[in-house]
Amino acid sequence: MPYIENSLYKPPALMRSAHLLTIYPSLFRKIRDVKYERERINTPEADYLDIDWSRIGSSKVAIISHGLEGHTQRSYVLGMVRALNKHGWDVAAWNFRGCSGEPNRLPQFYHSGSSDDLETVINHIRGLGKYEKIDLVGFSMGGNITLKYLGEKSGEVPQEIGRAVAFSVPCDLKNSSYKLDKLGNALYMRRFLRSLRVKIRQKAALFPDKLNDDGYRKIKNFKHFDDRYTAKLHGFRDAEDYWQQCSSLYYLKEIRIPALLVSARDDPFLSLECYPYKIANRHEYFFLETPKHGGHVGFVQFNSSGIYWSEQRAIQFLNHY
Repeated sequence: MPYIENSLYKPPALMRSAHLLTIYPSLFRKIRDVKYERERINTPEADYLDIDWSRIGSSKVAIISHGLEGHTQRSYVLGMVRALNKHGWDVAAWNFRGCSGEPNRLPQFYHSGSSDDLETVINHIRGLGKYEKIDLVGFSMGGNITLKYLGEKSGEVPQEIGRAVAFSVPCDLKNSSYKLDKLGNALYMRRFLRSLRVKIRQKAALFPDKLNDDGYRKIKNFKHFDDRYTAKLHGFRDAEDYWQQCSSLYYLKEIRIPALLVSARDDPFLSLECYPYKIANRHEYFFLETPKHGGHVGFVQFNSSGIYWSEQRAIQFLNHY
């Protein structure tokens, strides 16, 4: 306790493939009934973050953090926004630096340890004085940032923050990076590196003295990318140092509010180290649930309401604890 051994998620009959569960939502799930209002806030070092709000006039709010190369228009974010609104939450879905449709102001952009940016969003929302309760929801990289923030702050987490839910989290960045470098995941790796190159080219045009994309084709995995760009731009020694400092795995023991991590055992992005069973079994606040199926940020479910299992599970946990 609190390892949740018997997860209730069951995939649709013909969708037991981890890759199908991973890819299907991004290609075919369409959510058109979420309307955002954008707010731009400044960071302490004169950069900015864009928050997309979906308000219903509630006294509680959920802050959603998306995944690598994602944004607030991804179907997994929109689905969670819609479900949370329906069940009584205002929602603030924030875009990582450079992910809201235009480059941010500084050479640095975002990375898996950007818990300082999440803290900026939290402090801004607290400062509005409108919300009695703040809950956190994160997906993949956003889940890592969320859990890292909670562990870093530990007993100093603001009292308004009640609970957190994170899905499909590469909480051991080193081993999940190597897992994604395997042949069976080549499609995902190529897609991420191609998308990241767009941002690198934008940055190189704005800050030619800081970086360039010469020889980018030689970058074949996250080790190459993080050694050349992430570490250099964000003050880490190298990829290994970045992974070590930013993996939420090393912060989980210090979490002091109820936090649920849900990661499918067939997730093609996650290594064995990303399932911290021992920590959960000895922890009062950290819950781990590992469905047999689900893929990466998948958890597809077909029903008349259009709600996915992950959305149901998040609301259930946030309401119960």
